Amino acid sequence: MAMRPHSWRWFLLAPASVALGWALDAVGLPAAWIIGAIVVAGTWSLSTCEQLNVHPLFYRFGRGIIMTLAAVPLTQIPATDLLHFLLPGLFVTAFTVTVGVAGGVLLSRAQPQHISPETGVLSMLPGGASVVSTLAIDFGANFRYVMLTQYLRVLVLSLTLPVIVHLFMSGQLHEEGLSNDSPWWMLLVFAAIALGAEPVARKLRVPAATALGPLLATVLAAALLPDDVEVAPPAYLAIVAFLSIGWVCGGSLQRDTLAFFAKQLPATFAFLAALMAVCALSAWPLTGWLDVSYFEAYLATSPGALETVLALSAEGSAGAEVVAIQIIRLLAVLLLASWLPQVLHGVRKLRR
Repeated sequence: MAMRPHSWRWFLLAPASVALGWALDAVGLPAAWIIGAIVVAGTWSLSTCEQLNVHPLFYRFGRGIIMTLAAVPLTQIPATDLLHFLLPGLFVTAFTVTVGVAGGVLLSRAQPQHISPETGVLSMLPGGASVVSTLAIDFGANFRYVMLTQYLRVLVLSLTLPVIVHLFMSGQLHEEGLSNDSPWWMLLVFAAIALGAEPVARKLRVPAATALGPLLATVLAAALLPDDVEVAPPAYLAIVAFLSIGWVCGGSLQRDTLAFFAKQLPATFAFLAALMAVCALSAWPLTGWLDVSYFEAYLATSPGALETVLALSAEGSAGAEVVAIQIIRLLAVLLLASWLPQVLHGVRKLRR
């Protein structure tokens, strides 16, 4: 079989992405593998003035693994805990999602020729950066802008969260990494979920099948598999998934895209600051409502960077409310994203 034109470039880009991702991860940079792939693919795309296309099947696999990773905390917390924290979770979700939707709509109104309402709202939704970024393509949004904005938020939060947490607790925090302890046959399960769950979900008319298909399949697999088998993908599969997301984002970068994104940075940082402030304020009522420390309440309301939040939560001996409230909001964001056209239609009716 003949090699496709330009396929040779992946023999350069893949090792370079792995090397840069490993180096960034070694120095503790958040989202290191995604950022490494974005930098390498973006450098190639900008220097050659051509888009770097990722094979659709490979991208679907990476996207499915991302959703499996997002579902892992959901499989590790009892359903009773989710029900117990449902009202506090909805309270936090209402605050943060309202700010995200309002910020996205205002951003699109400020730049109506460049930012559609779908692009604005998806770029400002709190939590689930990988998930929201993949949904941007499905809704016809500017997925480059959505990805860049979402991962900028993840980067800012991941860098600031440990500093803020140190104000409330002493001791050194160490982030726990992914393991490679899954049995070999789980690779077949992960492949089936990543590649097959989305098409099945589309046939069943599941909303946001791109995200909810693999997520629901992961939860189902966790319920059917033996208790001693975890559904968490091994580290090397997670790295492959992160690289695929980074290549899609970086490979589509052009000079005008970066120039436009740079012009929006002041507004982006302003909305991000407002979102973080609202989350910090919404944490105060939780301290009395759930009888928890502000440290735990702040982690529970953090608008994203879920991996960093969970690591800090484990090191700080935080309770189940952190995971439960974060998962409740993630599910709410997924549902909102799946109903985005209806939500925006309702917003337009309110403005009339």
